[in-house]
Formats: sequence, structure tokens, C-alpha cells
Amino acid sequence: MKNVTCIDDLRTIARRRVPKAFFDYADSGSYGEYTLRANRADLEAIKLRQRVLVDVSDRNLETTVMGRKIAAPLILAPIGLLGMQHGDGEILSARAANDAGIPYTLSTMSVGSIEHVAEGTGKPFWFQLYVIRDHGFSKALMERAIAAKVDTLILTVDLQVLGQRHKDIKNGMTVPPEFRLKNVIDIATKPAWAWSVLNAKSWTFGNITGFVPGMENVNSLAKWTQDQFDPALNWKDVEWIRKFWPGKLIIKGILDIDDAKLALKTGADAIVVSNHGGRQLDGTSSSIAMLPRVVDAIGTETDILFDGGIRSGADIMRALALGAKACLIGRSYVYGLGAGGQAGVAKAIDILKKELSVTMALTGTNTIADIDGRVLEGGAPAKKKITTKPAKTKATKSTA
Repeated sequence: MKNVTCIDDLRTIARRRVPKAFFDYADSGSYGEYTLRANRADLEAIKLRQRVLVDVSDRNLETTVMGRKIAAPLILAPIGLLGMQHGDGEILSARAANDAGIPYTLSTMSVGSIEHVAEGTGKPFWFQLYVIRDHGFSKALMERAIAAKVDTLILTVDLQVLGQRHKDIKNGMTVPPEFRLKNVIDIATKPAWAWSVLNAKSWTFGNITGFVPGMENVNSLAKWTQDQFDPALNWKDVEWIRKFWPGKLIIKGILDIDDAKLALKTGADAIVVSNHGGRQLDGTSSSIAMLPRVVDAIGTETDILFDGGIRSGADIMRALALGAKACLIGRSYVYGLGAGGQAGVAKAIDILKKELSVTMALTGTNTIADIDGRVLEGGAPAKKKITTKPAKTKATKSTA
């Protein structure tokens, strides 16, 4: 990928190559996009502390998450409809993550199914679950993930109702795309995208179609998914998941201290401080503003992951300095996928890793474990308040 030097370059290319409806779906936020913009602005406002004449010749990006070593403090976040950015987008992203030695997370609302990704990669990956009204289907999804040797489940808890994204409505965003005249014209100008999607293993929600009776029609499928998000979702549902799921459990969508404490009580192995990329509650705090408060409240015995606005290695450094164990990236690798398939995702990962390495050098840091508040202007070491993680208790099955 010649002349690509940063994530913004990948975004520019993806915007040209991906149909507008699908590019906007990944790129935009909810309502007025105030929280979407705050995620970036608040990260950029954090100043790093330059240090000189420190031996940084032996830098290492390796770290551990939930006791497992990964090559860099990066995780590819779950992205719905990823296969509409590029054909077989989930498989290609998983392969790029595998090559880079970092985890990839498959979304419930993916285009490629659990089975497609397992077959297409032959290596372990993580799975993200939305708990929906039909608990039987949620259980079936987990059983399919277990059969595919998935050992880490990310439970997303901030999508009980869907925050409106104005651009999706205006674009008539559906899967597959509606045959409106403007959509047909748009797709006709993007033959490489069309070819990749036409030759993909799936064109619709791969984890749902074929597994829910009567959902082969795309309109019925879309209505089912819209109706199935459950406003009654509560902590008893999380306890049910914890009881059933045998592997690692991560709760994503925590933006409040009290919710972070409740997540620990349910037996979560890690939490993700996240506002869903500014795609849900518009006007809430940025993820980075809440990260140090959550760290201060629950300590570091449970891994705290960060999600929201990462576009550079310096952003990763900022989040780690405020107490995150690793960062989930979403749009950054989505742009890479749209720009160049697997090679584009690999490029996005490589850009972030190299930028982080340089940022570490210029702040006098050699290892991820050494990163704390001292790398920030006026910063002190991050608080290392250790809490005793509650023992996992037998949960009562939810009747929700």
C-alpha cells in the first residue's frame, strides 16, 4: 500500500472504494455525533511527556491480557456487517490479526458466520455476543462458538435499544444493499468492492440466516434483528451467561463506576470501558474521560480494556498510561479492510504498532509494563490499587 503512512490515509482510500451506505455505517455515530467527536478530542487533549537520553534500544510491545501473551496491546474489536466493507471481511481480518499475534473478535451481527471464520482461519478467535429476547438462540450461538474452539466471549451490554444513526436512515442502509437507483449507481462505480462481495461466502447476517426459521428473506431478517434487541436485559442475564460460558468472559460497554463494580460481581474476567464508539448514547462522556475513574474505582486485578477513538500509537499510549491493559480498535482496521482487504488490515495494525513503538522511545519507555502516568505531562504513576476479585458464585438462570 504505497504512500499510506497513517490511519487517515486508509480512511481516505476506503471512502473511495466502499459504497457510501456501508462506509457511513462504520464511520458515523448516533444522533448529533457529539460523543463520537469527544472520543477523539479528549484523547488528543492528553499531552505526552517527552524524555531524552534514555536507552530505548530494546523496546518490546508484548503484553498479557487475562494471563495470555499477545504481541502488542491491541485487539480487533467486533464490527457488525464487516463483510460489507470487503467480501469475506471477517475471515480476512482474522487472518491479519493471527499474523500479527493479536486477537480478533467476531461480531454476532457479522456477515461471515462463526463456522466460516473457523474454517477460513483454522485458528482461535474471540466471539462477541448480544443477548437477545430469544435466549435459546443466544445459547445456540455460544454452543456454536464453543464448537469452533472460541475460548473468549465478549458480552456487549450497551445495545438494549439502538441509538439512531441518521446517515443509515438517509442512505437506506440494508444488507444486502437495497436496489435504489443511487445505490446501484454507487456500486457500479466500485467494481472491485462488488466483485469481492459477490464472491464471498455470505452476503447477509451469517450467524442468523439459516439458523432461524423463516429468516432467509432479507426483509424478515432485518425486522427480526431489530425486534430481538431486548430492553429488559439486566444483570441476571449476565449471570446466566457467566454460568453457561466455560471460557473467559469480557463485558464490553462499561462507562460507569457502579456498573464496573457490578461487572466484577458477576465474575467477568475483564471489562471494556466503551461508549460503543459514539454510536449509542449521544452526549455521554468520552471513553478516555471515564477510563481513569473506572481504574481508580476497581483497581487493576481485573484487566481493564479500552475502546473509543484510537487512531494512532500515541492514542494507545495515552490509554495505557491511564490504566488500560490493552486497546480494542474498530474503525482503524475497518478503514484498512475497505482500503485493501487483508493487506489493508495488516497495514492498519502495522501502523499502530510502529507508532506505539516510536512513542515509547520518545517517552523513554521500553516495555508495555513500564507505561503509566509518568509518560504524561504532569502525570504521576497510575494508581495500583489492588482489589480482591469476588469469587464466582452459582448464578440463578434468568427468566427474562
